[in-house]
Amino acid sequence: MNADNHVHGGNVYAWARERGGTLNGVLDYSANINPLGLPASVQTAIVQSVGQVIHYPDVEAALLKTAISSYYQVDATYITAGNGAVELLYVLAHSLRPKRVLIPVPAFCEYERAARAAGADVEYVYASPEHNFALDVKSLCDYLSRVDMVFIGNPSNPTGTLLPVSQLEQLLFAARQAKVMVVMDESFMDFIIDGGKYTCRPLLKQYDNLVILHSLTKFYAIPGLRLGFALAHPRLTARLHAAKDPWNVNSLAQAAGVAALADQEYQQKSRGIINCEKDALYEGLKALPGLKPFMPSVNYILIDTSLSGYSAACLRQRLAASGILIRDCSNYPGLSPYYMRVAVKLAEQNKMLLEHLEQVLR
Repeated sequence: MNADNHVHGGNVYAWARERGGTLNGVLDYSANINPLGLPASVQTAIVQSVGQVIHYPDVEAALLKTAISSYYQVDATYITAGNGAVELLYVLAHSLRPKRVLIPVPAFCEYERAARAAGADVEYVYASPEHNFALDVKSLCDYLSRVDMVFIGNPSNPTGTLLPVSQLEQLLFAARQAKVMVVMDESFMDFIIDGGKYTCRPLLKQYDNLVILHSLTKFYAIPGLRLGFALAHPRLTARLHAAKDPWNVNSLAQAAGVAALADQEYQQKSRGIINCEKDALYEGLKALPGLKPFMPSVNYILIDTSLSGYSAACLRQRLAASGILIRDCSNYPGLSPYYMRVAVKLAEQNKMLLEHLEQVLR
């Protein structure tokens, strides 16, 4: 696969280097990060923990695992802490060495990259824009005899499609019969108010072929710190621990995670704002000529620009000149050059995005 297919959003440093090295004035809609920014509680925890960097981090990440266990209601023996969820994606792929993996696309490119890095072949199942990129679980089950691992984003990135746990259990049951591992990426689940209807966490003890990946960097606005975790049966968790760097989560990230998971005010405020602003931004985008946004479930919106006559690359270039970065999605398998993605930010920021888009589309 072409290396260009692994380009990500959020590369504000490349944008800054092209403009003299400063990040002043950038409005980054290319990365799906909580617009409330770093929680004050997390910043305080980081500052208070700086003195600990003279020691190695806790190999067991005991306090962090306790916080994860309490907040997400999972036994600590199911938890592997990671330097971001992506690190654990690679550790998992290299530990299990699947021969062939199934990826419904469009999807987060690191699923494929991790699988190929571990020597696996990759098979795509293409979701249709005519059906709003909804996943057909019954159709996916038909492919299970040909693969030994399947990746599912729930919510999916970049489409935002979301499946209830009742449908996902059908896939898990069929996959267990076929001896297929299901890797469920729930990295954006924290943004959902009624996430209990969608998370597969309650199924962990019932299905030993289930792995859940979860990022903490998006919801708590700490992508530069890197923090995430995996949930899996204790036997597989032991393998993941044996395969990773023993000090993979630094002391500051561990302290940040403990503080973040305890900050109920930030959590509730974030979900309330995102739930409101995603709908307002969707309506604003829908009103612009030539744009077809797809209904969002979390803090980002996929947009078909084809009727405008502008490719995503063209819109990205024109908006970048005004300091607004968007995600050109043309490198996602299953998407044409006329797809882009924008994050959901605060009302005033979203207003700026809509105004600049309107100017470009005139």
